[in-house]
Amino acid sequence: MKTLVILICSLSLALLHLSSAQEPQGPQGAKGKKKAASTQQGAPQGAKTVSKPQANKLAGPPPKTAQYGKAKGGAYQANKPAEYGKAKGGAYQANKPTEYGKAKGKGQVANANRPAEYVAGKPGKAGVAAGKPFKAQHFNVAKQPNMAKAPPVKFQQGRHIEGSEHWQGQHYTAFRDYHAEWHDQGWWHNHYHNNIVFVFGAPYFFNAGYWYPAWGYYPNAYYAWDGPIYAYNHLPPDQVIANVQAALQEQGYYHGEVDGLIGPLTRAAIADYQRDHGLYETAAIDEPTLESLGMS
Repeated sequence: MKTLVILICSLSLALLHLSSAQEPQGPQGAKGKKKAASTQQGAPQGAKTVSKPQANKLAGPPPKTAQYGKAKGGAYQANKPAEYGKAKGGAYQANKPTEYGKAKGKGQVANANRPAEYVAGKPGKAGVAAGKPFKAQHFNVAKQPNMAKAPPVKFQQGRHIEGSEHWQGQHYTAFRDYHAEWHDQGWWHNHYHNNIVFVFGAPYFFNAGYWYPAWGYYPNAYYAWDGPIYAYNHLPPDQVIANVQAALQEQGYYHGEVDGLIGPLTRAAIADYQRDHGLYETAAIDEPTLESLGMS
């Protein structure tokens, strides 16, 4: 009996010793287990861990490159060349040459490419540039004038050419100095007997490079123009006028008949040509105009 009690006690002590060896004992062992668990997670003590989806949300979407952006107002403009933009007011002007712009004021003619010496109404110091040479011709004009196209002018004693006081230069001296004179045949013969020609039955006298009407030689003579006519190429007045009409026809200024009469239609064509070429608008056949027409 005593032996059995000793055996049971020994067995109990053995079991108790085995249980203590399998389990860690004391606060230090628990603390080591907790520390090992923290080390496995890899996060520093006290730091807040963030899951992968949350990290992507905080970082935001990847930045867009500049060329994909839209300009203010929604229109795509990134990397677009400057010349494709519109000028103020919406009209396309980029790379448009300035000479295509309109002159200031409605109906005005642009003079951007006109030489400096051709200032309208004021020939420059450089003079008038000669045009393409025009060969003088002889025209068969009618012997009787068409008074419907070129009505006769009336004599006015001492009449001066209006506006001629503003025409400067020696080429306009004949116009500035002109004044209508009335004399009989004897007077004209005594002064210009070798320099008188008859055109449409009317006498003209030659003086200092110009033809003039000889008022009074025939009291009822017909004249379509009261003033000087430049004596181009030693031709009589009607042939000078006819050549000027032909030259103006070639350039699109005169659309009437080549009749040798300096009537209203011819004078208007001369004035238009003079205005477009920077000459004084004499509406008459003067030397600078003929030189510009190539009739020098």
